[in-house]
Amino acid sequence: MDRPNALIKIPATEAGLPAITEVIGLGISVNVTLIFSLERYRLVMDAYLAGLEKARERGLDLAKIHSVASFFVSRVDTEIDKRLDGIGTDEAKALKGKAALANARLAYEAYEEVFSGERWEALDKAHANKQRPLWASTGVKDPAYKDTLYVVDLVAPGTVNTMPEATLEATADHGEVTGDTIRGTYDDSRAVLEAVAKLGIGYDEVVQLLEDEGVQKFEASWNDLLKSTEAELKRLAPSEA
Repeated sequence: MDRPNALIKIPATEAGLPAITEVIGLGISVNVTLIFSLERYRLVMDAYLAGLEKARERGLDLAKIHSVASFFVSRVDTEIDKRLDGIGTDEAKALKGKAALANARLAYEAYEEVFSGERWEALDKAHANKQRPLWASTGVKDPAYKDTLYVVDLVAPGTVNTMPEATLEATADHGEVTGDTIRGTYDDSRAVLEAVAKLGIGYDEVVQLLEDEGVQKFEASWNDLLKSTEAELKRLAPSEA
């Protein structure tokens, strides 16, 4: 709490949801990461609001509590495009590169709904901050797509975009930001996900697979960090006489 610019990263797994509430309730800002599913995103926002309510009960200053919800983008296209290629029909090929944007845009629709109702308004009066949607994994994996796809097509008020360096440079060089590119797309976005489902690609299966892979990568990175830290501690430890 004495580091106002620091956010603690907590994954949006089922086990992570109560942790989000407890940490926010203690007045500690949080970056919720590894969000792929629309259903899970709504649970993340609910966990954040519950945390704010706990913080308010404890008499904490809600204005000092911040959070972002990191919704992953490009990995959705990578997995679904692979399955569309496997189907191989013209209908399937026409859907490539569309699912990730549709998913993220519908996430923003959920954000607008949650942060406009009575529950939020009560917290807003206590000077709470909205949990901002953060677009993560915004580097294009398929060279056939424009390199600024997950930036210029995901512009809306209150969002954050964490770009890889190459994507940042591409956006600065030739990205055309023309204003809000999310609101007004919700019906089309639902139609994209429905079309993907009609081809036999299960949304729930895809997002669960991506979450599982993300957790595995996090675990591997953590284990690597532990090993390198232990090795460095041994190197620095005074040798026995």
